[in-house]
Amino acid sequence: MRRLGDWLDRRTGIRGLLSEALDEPIPGGASFAYVFGSGLLFLFLSQVITGVFLVLYYVPSADHAHTTVAYIVKEVSSGSFVRSLHVYGSSAIIIVLILHIGQTILFGSYKEYRELLWLSGCVLMALMLAMAFTGYLLPWDQKAYFATAVSTNIFAMPLVGSWFKQFVRGGNELGTLTISRFFVAHVFLLPATIFAFVGAHVFLFRKVGAAGPPRTRTTRASTSFYPRQVLMDTVFTAALILALGALAWRLPTELGPEANAADTRFLPRPEWYYVPMFQWLKYWEGQRAIIGIFVIPLLIALLFAGLPFLDRGSERRPWRRPFTVGSFAALMLALVALGMTSYAEDRRDPAVTRQLDAQREAMRVFMSQPFEPQESARSLRGTNAALAALSNPLVAHGRTIFEAQSCDVCHGVDGHGTDSAPSLVGAAGRHPNGELSRVIRMPTAKMVDSGMQPLDIPDDDLAALTAYVAGLK
Repeated sequence: MRRLGDWLDRRTGIRGLLSEALDEPIPGGASFAYVFGSGLLFLFLSQVITGVFLVLYYVPSADHAHTTVAYIVKEVSSGSFVRSLHVYGSSAIIIVLILHIGQTILFGSYKEYRELLWLSGCVLMALMLAMAFTGYLLPWDQKAYFATAVSTNIFAMPLVGSWFKQFVRGGNELGTLTISRFFVAHVFLLPATIFAFVGAHVFLFRKVGAAGPPRTRTTRASTSFYPRQVLMDTVFTAALILALGALAWRLPTELGPEANAADTRFLPRPEWYYVPMFQWLKYWEGQRAIIGIFVIPLLIALLFAGLPFLDRGSERRPWRRPFTVGSFAALMLALVALGMTSYAEDRRDPAVTRQLDAQREAMRVFMSQPFEPQESARSLRGTNAALAALSNPLVAHGRTIFEAQSCDVCHGVDGHGTDSAPSLVGAAGRHPNGELSRVIRMPTAKMVDSGMQPLDIPDDDLAALTAYVAGLK
């Protein structure tokens, strides 16, 4: 092993690199307060690895995005586990990021020639939030579609706002171009930019050195990064692995029904880390919206990024910096209060509570159903299936009634759905044991609200129409 090490060292200088990386001095000694940066790097690499596995199956188009994610969750071996790791990983990044920022502000680690280090960290925080935003739409279920529709409407600010909204969406409405642009940003542009800024962040950190704890009368001597701090970072990383694995195994993330723009009753709710902003926007309407949506958040962002330039004193002890530490604590408390207020308002409104419960039930029902492969209307298999269906006189008669009753106007040719009404493919699975005939003749309240009217036709015609709808693939 020594000879192999010598051989590698002569060709790569590996021992010098390891010495440079592991012999870094840590003022005050190793501490669990310094593990959050390493934890963030691990979580980002975990997102990259799990994302690669998901991309192997994903198709970024409005026609196939939801089907491919459903295939990952319901059919692919360990697909639900890997997707759950990816989803929970995004939340873990936000939590560890807040802890890392809090520790940096509490210890005053942005002082003493660390302005560029702080700014690169601010850029990385914005990029991580953008990663969470662009990845949210990709499953193309109801929750992802409507939450993204609401959030992209925020871009419609004066001057360039309308243009920027159209650029992000790829048009006026959400569709394949939107998914394509979010996919490219989420998989290529943002990760590449994050890798570049991680490199810059690490370089700047090594340039100025670790800040260490706030100055006190009994500051401990510096110790090397290896082995004590390496062990602490490893313990924290192992805890993250166990926590994410346990969540993904015991509470796998769910996928809702496919996005349906015609569902006017759906109530969009963002992920927990965007809920405070969601609640904040409720307080700014009309002409004042630009203040709450653009001016105040921009002012807070500028003050946050400019912290090293505003707090230029050498004092790092938190109790000697009450304004800076208190402002950060107040901001965190305000975000928590906004999030709790949002959840409380949902619980206080019975109509909202019923609708949210109905949405959760629809998600549960979809997850309990077997995977339905999606077939192209032009495929040979789909054509043969259509011909086989029409060879049945009852089904052929049902198709005639489907067109005569103008069902195809809303549900589309062959019942594949339009913007006005959902697809009827798989309706027999959603309404088994004769329920399909009943809802065709007497729609549910939700169907009536969406525009469907009771159908008064003879029993023979109803049986034929039911057979046709049940056979749609």
